[in-house]
Amino acid sequence: MNSLLVKLAITVAAGSLFSNSLAAQVNPYSAKELPPARKATRVHITQGPELELAKDTWAIIRWTSNNPGGSDEHYGVVHYGANPKELSQTAKSHIRLNRNHSYTIFRVRVDGLTPRTTYYYTADSMEANGTSDGVKSTVNHFTTR
Repeated sequence: MNSLLVKLAITVAAGSLFSNSLAAQVNPYSAKELPPARKATRVHITQGPELELAKDTWAIIRWTSNNPGGSDEHYGVVHYGANPKELSQTAKSHIRLNRNHSYTIFRVRVDGLTPRTTYYYTADSMEANGTSDGVKSTVNHFTTR
């Protein structure tokens, strides 16, 4: 019984390796990542940023911008703090850009907040390598429950 299971496992593993190798030969992009898309000349926020939801210890900030281009792997970034002149804390959320869309919706969850506190924030976005898209919103605010 054990030798039969071993033979079955080897057959499945070999078949999987063969099919992946064959797929890469048929479609050369299936095994490769596409080169970065052309970066937008100017990235700007077209809607928001705005509070989507606030609870006692967390909040979600949402905004829409034109598609920034560059690497498909991106982050929405929120700089925040209880003082509008000191936005020293940062929250970021991963997003994968869709090259076929002219816009991108960013949503960032901000955790570790204090209940019944007003927070000030700005929104930004960046490529996976840390390069900012050069967009930064005005300072906005929200209050946790």
